[in-house]
Amino acid sequence: MTDPAFHLLASGPRPVAPFSHAVESDGWVILTGQMPTDPAAPDDPLPEGIAAQTVRVMENLRVVLNGIGLDLSHVLQCRCFLTEFERDYAVFNETYKSFFPEGRLPARTTVGVTALAVGALVEIDCIARRP
Repeated sequence: MTDPAFHLLASGPRPVAPFSHAVESDGWVILTGQMPTDPAAPDDPLPEGIAAQTVRVMENLRVVLNGIGLDLSHVLQCRCFLTEFERDYAVFNETYKSFFPEGRLPARTTVGVTALAVGALVEIDCIARRP
């Protein structure tokens, strides 16, 4: 096993806690859960609604993946967290799946939670594999 590489990207979303954007070892890449904050304006209000927040979270995952030479096609598994599960689940699913080609959806778990950092409605982390 190779020593892990800890990736904290200058271009990535500002961390809301002490963590790396991603940690990589032996081709496996674990991405920290991303929030719907704008990397270019981290102090701006969050986008309104689950669809807009899901888009921002997915774009933030792209930023981190691109920063280490990967993209969403390398994602094998996602864990998704929703604060308003029953209300937001259907819209979240429609928005989320639009980021992946037909027939190439990662494995996924979605969990309803009582709260998320920065008052977010959604957070997504993932596992990717370097080819």
